[in-house]
Order: sequence, then structure tokens, then C-alpha cells
Amino acid sequence: MKINSAVKALSALAQETRLSIFRILVQAGEAGLSAGQIAKALSIPNATLSFHLKELTNAGLITARQESRFIYYAAHFAAMNELLGFLTENCCAGTPCGTVMVCCDEESPTSGRLPLMMETVL
Repeated sequence: MKINSAVKALSALAQETRLSIFRILVQAGEAGLSAGQIAKALSIPNATLSFHLKELTNAGLITARQESRFIYYAAHFAAMNELLGFLTENCCAGTPCGTVMVCCDEESPTSGRLPLMMETVL
């Protein structure tokens, strides 16, 4: 990851609402959530949500897909992992810090399923 891309991603996350949106999408997994589900879960007005989703999309941190009349947003896990890798690239005085964990791998038992917190909200 280039430093400009890292700055853009970190800038997008450096705002309370956008960070909350990104975290809820990470929890939702690869299936993502519809804009309406995000708005309801976080009590965000639609116009405000639209602005923040655009910023996260432009930073490459989330993706959008249309299904029927709904738009579903999901965390872009490859970009998230790339950002984490960039941030930890030279940690621990150059010695490996441990094994790399893959986020939302397809063999995960919870992949595609909402976490308990989200299931109760939605």
C-alpha cells in the first residue's frame, strides 16, 4: 500500500460516524448490510448516511452492490487487511509479531452471518 492510499483510508476513518459505519460493516461480514439497515442500527438520517458511505467508498474501504431496489454495503476486507499490514509493516523492531490473521475467510463458521448484536438490532 502506498502512503497516499493509507492517508486517504485513515482520513475516512478519522470521523466518528464513518468509523461506526465501517465497524458495523466489518461485523456484518461479506454479506454486508443495506443502507436502511445501517441507518436504523446507527440512528443516522439517510442524507447523512449517504454522505458518509460515499466517503468510505471513495477511500476504498467499502463496496456497494445493488440487489433489486436495495443497495448493500460491505467492508472491503482486502483493503482493510492491506491498511493493517501497512500500519504494522515495520513493527516490533523488524521482528515478526506473530501470524497474520485473515479476516472473513470463507471457511469461517460465522461468515455471511450477522453477529448476535446485529441480529438483535435488525
